[in-house]
Amino acid sequence: MADMMQFDLVSPERKLTSGQVRAVQIPAADGDLTAMPDHAPLITTLRPGMLVVEGPDGDKRFAVTGGFAEISPKATTVLAERAYPAGAEAQAALQPLLDDLRTKAEAASMDEKDALTKSADDLARTIAALA
Repeated sequence: MADMMQFDLVSPERKLTSGQVRAVQIPAADGDLTAMPDHAPLITTLRPGMLVVEGPDGDKRFAVTGGFAEISPKATTVLAERAYPAGAEAQAALQPLLDDLRTKAEAASMDEKDALTKSADDLARTIAALA
């Protein structure tokens, strides 16, 4: 099907989903983007956020903490540091990560503090979106 592409979401622990999709909304480090069939080739890093997969059976949402996305005209692959299907389990898993990021940001030097604070803010928004 020309209006579909292959999508794979993988974390170090497991493959979370794989199949034909219409589009994938990706929380890229430089801003949100949507990968669709015939997208120009691109490799990007991820920031903490919600990944939304638009498939034939409706949308599926996943919380990701970072990683990489490789987009080509026929497929998109996301290699996530951590990824969880949206829901209470994701909230429970992400909250300790947020607490740790905030603690590290408080103790960080000025050079590191901004990046850690931004990551913590992105992760806090992701947790809020899961509610």
